Amino acid sequence: MTEKKQRKKKVAFPHMGLIYVAWSAALRKVGLEPYIPPYTSKKTLSLGTKHSPEAICLPYKLILGNFIEALEGGTDYVAMITSPGICRLGEYGKCIQNALHDLGYDARYVELQLYDGIAGMYRFLKQITGKNRPLMFINAIITAIRKVFLVDDLETKLAYLRAREIRTGDAEKAFNKALKIVEAEDSLFGLRKAKKLAFAEMDKVKIDKDREVLYVDITGEIFLVCDPFSNQNIEKELGKMGVQVRKSLTVSSFLKDAIIPKIFRKGETHLQRANRLAKPYLMRDIGGDALECVSDVAYANERGIDGIIHISPFTCMPEIMSQNIFPAMRENCEIPILPLIMDEQTGKAGYLTRLEAFVDLMKRRKRKKIIEEKQLSSSVM
Repeated sequence: MTEKKQRKKKVAFPHMGLIYVAWSAALRKVGLEPYIPPYTSKKTLSLGTKHSPEAICLPYKLILGNFIEALEGGTDYVAMITSPGICRLGEYGKCIQNALHDLGYDARYVELQLYDGIAGMYRFLKQITGKNRPLMFINAIITAIRKVFLVDDLETKLAYLRAREIRTGDAEKAFNKALKIVEAEDSLFGLRKAKKLAFAEMDKVKIDKDREVLYVDITGEIFLVCDPFSNQNIEKELGKMGVQVRKSLTVSSFLKDAIIPKIFRKGETHLQRANRLAKPYLMRDIGGDALECVSDVAYANERGIDGIIHISPFTCMPEIMSQNIFPAMRENCEIPILPLIMDEQTGKAGYLTRLEAFVDLMKRRKRKKIIEEKQLSSSVM
C-alpha cells in the first residue's frame, strides 16, 4: 500500500468556541484526521475581512478566515455547518466556496445540514469517508453529542467559579486542565470517567462562597455568544467583575432542538420556551436567533436575574429586529438590557467601559431593591 493511500484525510471545521472538541472526536472515530486551524486571532479576522463583502456579518468573516488558515495548513476538506430558513447562514456555504475558489484554493468543500438531525450528520460522515458503516457512524455521533454537553457543563462550572475565585485566573487554569482530560478521551465508557476527573480538577479551585455575585444572562446571535474571540472574552471580563454568566444560547441547547430525537429530550427545549414566551412580542420566527432572544429577556426577568446582555453582529437583520422589540417589553420586563453590536472595528477599551457601567448599574439596582425589601418588611412588622 502506498504512503498516499495510508494517509488519513484531513478535515477542518471553523471555530466557534470549543465546538472543535466534539467534531474532532467524531472524525477520529470514523478514521479521519481532524485538522484544527489555529484558534481565531486578529490574523484570522484580517484574512476573512480582506476577502469578504463589506456588509457581511462578523461570523462569516471569521469562518472564511478559519478556512483560509486551514487550507494554508494542508487540510484536505473544509466542512461548513449550514441550515435552511430565513437567515443568511444558508447562503454562506456557496459564498465561501466561491471565495475560496477565486483565491485559488483547490478546496474540497462539504456541508453539514444540521436541521436534518442525526440523518444529516450520518449523511455527512458517509459522504466524507466514502463508506457506509452504521454502527461506527452512530457511535461517532453519540460521542460528539456527549462531548458537547460535557464541555457546556464545564463552561457552566467555570462561570460559577470565575465570579467567586479567590485568586484571579485559578478557575481558568483548572478549566484548561479539565478540558484536556475530556479531549483525550474518545470512548463512551471513558467519557464517564473523564467527566468525574474533569469536575474534580475544577473543584480544587478555592472560592469565596459568601461573595456578593451578580447574575447575568447572555443572549444574541449564537456564534457571538459562544465564541470568546468574537465577543472579546465577555464571560472572562464579567467574571473578573464578580458576575456569574449564563449563556442562553449554547451548542447543547441547539442540539436538543435540531438533532436529538424528541423521545430522548428532557424538559422544555430552548425553542419550545421561545415559542411560549416570545408570543406577546413576536408572533413568528423572523430568522437567526431573534425569536429565542426575545424569549430570553422574558425568561431572565421571570427568574429575577440581575441583567441580560444581547450580543449581535453588525448588519444582522434578525438581531436588529429583536433589539427594536426590547423597548416594547419594558412594560412587563423590568430587567436591565445591554445591547452590544460587534464587528471588526469594535475596540476593547470602549467595550469594557460599557460593561463596567452596566455592572455598576446592576449593583446599585440590586442594593436599592434589598433596602426597599427591608423597609417593607419592617413596616409590616
